[in-house]
Amino acid sequence: MIRRAFLFPGQGSQYVEMAKDLFDNSVEAKEMIKTADEALGINLSYIMFNGPEDQLKQTEFTQPAIFLHSVVLASIIRTLDFEAAAGHSLGEYSALVATKAIQFYDAVKLVRTRGVAMQKAGQENPGTLAAIVGLSPEAVKEFCLEASSVGIVQCANFNSPGQIVISGSVEGVRKAMELCKAGGAKMVKELVVSGAFHSPLMQSAKDSLLVALNTTNIYDSKLPIYANVTAKPVTRKEEIKKLLHQQVTSPVRWEETINNMINDGIEEFYEVGPGKVLQGLVKRINPDVKCFGIDKYEEVEKFL
Repeated sequence: MIRRAFLFPGQGSQYVEMAKDLFDNSVEAKEMIKTADEALGINLSYIMFNGPEDQLKQTEFTQPAIFLHSVVLASIIRTLDFEAAAGHSLGEYSALVATKAIQFYDAVKLVRTRGVAMQKAGQENPGTLAAIVGLSPEAVKEFCLEASSVGIVQCANFNSPGQIVISGSVEGVRKAMELCKAGGAKMVKELVVSGAFHSPLMQSAKDSLLVALNTTNIYDSKLPIYANVTAKPVTRKEEIKKLLHQQVTSPVRWEETINNMINDGIEEFYEVGPGKVLQGLVKRINPDVKCFGIDKYEEVEKFL
């Protein structure tokens, strides 16, 4: 038996017309998407199918849209067994639904709450992100520490070897960018985002999310979920809740996560959801591992 894991994408993987072919071809997908619209009290599916892109890019819509696309796919796949799961930031919620730790109806509302809270935090405490390519994690951490004298800045995503995202105040991030350039980075690029995700500037969102987590039923997961905060497997509901809360202001340790899954015996990865971002990261982390994507209905059909 091949040991497989499902991976679920995070913010940035959205596109106009996402999940429309699932809605058109699967009764189950159609019912789940309609249920999400009703649960949220907004016409999320219209924004997903029709845009405009600027609205779909707003965090309060982006997060539930990507989550919905991902969990619909995972739900309608019938014959593809998996033994573990992980999700990049927002994608962790999709992984929790796929492993039965949170029920779909509860999770879609929780993700919407998270998205609204993070968008609000970004408006109240403006910040930015920047991608750094070609430096070690230790070097980037050191430059962030030095730059923190002018503003908040820390590592937000350890995505793959030599690819790190930093997050914080505009002043802190731009100072760290200068230091990284001078320190020999191959590429330093500020990203267009609506907030300083995975930094202390998201504290108000973290507080709002805790209130929602305390009123959401969370169960022990049926399979191990490799958490962003620790890069280690978790199944117990108490730890799942604690890690979801911490995740809002903590770095995503994605490179460690994938390496730990491989070391624990995972042989194939399936990115379940919109886009191909995680497939690219996995290939950079370990070029020898097999990685596939399931995004469109035609990719689901062979597993029905």
